[in-house]
Amino acid sequence: LSMRLAARADAVAALRAFVKDVDAGRGSFVQTVTSPDGKKSRQSRGTLEFQRPNRFRFSYTAPTEQLIVGDGKQVWLYDTDLNQVTVRPMSQALGATPAALLAGASLDKDFTLKNVAASSSGAATATPTPQQATNSMEWVEALPRHKEGQFQSVRVGFRGGQLTALEILDAFGQRSRLDFTQFDSKPTLAAGRFQFTPPAGADVLNQP
Repeated sequence: LSMRLAARADAVAALRAFVKDVDAGRGSFVQTVTSPDGKKSRQSRGTLEFQRPNRFRFSYTAPTEQLIVGDGKQVWLYDTDLNQVTVRPMSQALGATPAALLAGASLDKDFTLKNVAASSSGAATATPTPQQATNSMEWVEALPRHKEGQFQSVRVGFRGGQLTALEILDAFGQRSRLDFTQFDSKPTLAAGRFQFTPPAGADVLNQP
């Protein structure tokens, strides 16, 4: 039992250490989005890059191209197929993305942290069995303190202290999980990675 509790306690410590020590990161991921009833799912692939404070870049490459860039002041979402850009203030958008957890500067101000264990299905549960407790991935759940956001919770998975997965439960009960196939915690990122200029001819929608 004590080993189980110690393992569960490590997840919050791993997240705190990650936020404290990792100033920038880059990783490739496979994202699985599951409907609230669990019956439908779809997969996409992409990359995540971030740099503190509050700069991040999600680039989805398959099956459709989409780009989300946070430049520290605004968040830009570019849909390639629609040739449409949506822009909103960082203060409004950051709390609605898992990037707030990784690239934000105020972890405890924005989130309440709780340890959970991973079930064999990959979802997280607060009541682990002995088999689940031996799972090599440790999970921490972050609940947003401001309830008006677009998600209910974010769960972050670590293996050996390394970021392995993100799982987002949105306000509608839809679950999105990002499994990182690789992650670099000391990348060299050009400043231009976190700047975005709308392509010529794109529709630009400003949201307050």
